[in-house]
Amino acid sequence: MSPSPSLLEMVAPIEQDLHAMREALAAELVTDDPAVEEMVAHLSRFQGKQLRASLLLLVARASGNQSQELPVVAAVVELIHLATLVHDDVLDGAEIRRQLPSINTAWDNQVAVLLGDWLYSRAFARSTGLTFPLASQILAHTTQAICVGEIRQAMGRHRFDATPEEYERIALAKTGVLYGAAAELGVRYGREGQEELGGKMRLMGQDLGLAFQIADDLLDLEGEQAMVGKSVGTDIDDGKVTLPVLYAWQAADSDGRRAIEAAYLDPDCSDRRAALFVACDLNQGCRRARARADELIARAQDRLLQLPSGEVRHSLERLLQFTLDRNS
Repeated sequence: MSPSPSLLEMVAPIEQDLHAMREALAAELVTDDPAVEEMVAHLSRFQGKQLRASLLLLVARASGNQSQELPVVAAVVELIHLATLVHDDVLDGAEIRRQLPSINTAWDNQVAVLLGDWLYSRAFARSTGLTFPLASQILAHTTQAICVGEIRQAMGRHRFDATPEEYERIALAKTGVLYGAAAELGVRYGREGQEELGGKMRLMGQDLGLAFQIADDLLDLEGEQAMVGKSVGTDIDDGKVTLPVLYAWQAADSDGRRAIEAAYLDPDCSDRRAALFVACDLNQGCRRARARADELIARAQDRLLQLPSGEVRHSLERLLQFTLDRNS
């Protein structure tokens, strides 16, 4: 998927670094095994906006980090992200990714899980070859958190009485921590004495990632597959009770709550997403979820004030807003 013109403008200050990141990423996807090579060729067509790498490189540039290895660190972050996409499509039963058959559809679930594992192993093998161990340390902890978040989500299917706070803890682990790691590494990789600013940027990235997940959940409910570029409605089919639904559940009476449960659980329901909109005031739930994402982006914007003002920080500010305004 080609980046939109507005995104191209946002990342203009790091254009050369992004080019180097893409070269490093391509090098890590090279394999001499024909079976894996075929899957990797298919997977390479999934590469989208590369927001996490862009975040890392923009934060690095804004904070004055001049480490020559930063594009490789950003490539490792993208490898981990690709691994999560492959595994997510298995967990969600998603058939489409970037308007193409997902790996689990083009091959099968077992092969897709193993390809995701291969991507993780490539990421960590490359990170251990970097000059500074910080990337391996941070990304190892991050990957553990991602796995725990996915486990919690899988164990919490059809939990209509979950609280918004519980949802956010899972979403932070699933999605927010990788954004946070990218932002922290942008400040700290290859430099001493940057723990305080790195910690603040980690929190900024986590706010961004949590807002990104809420926006993703909204697209799953409201988006059209042709525009979003991946399967929609999979959260409901998989029993995930996301933030808009939790808000709608809180506002519903007992009949409304039973109707929400039926939209998820009725074995004869052929279009669960449509049934959910009929069952409750889901539009209100979506509005509240969007307002929460707005709050998170506003908080992330405030955290960016720790960075020097200028063109690069402005690009970061626009990148944060882009997370909410995107339609895919």
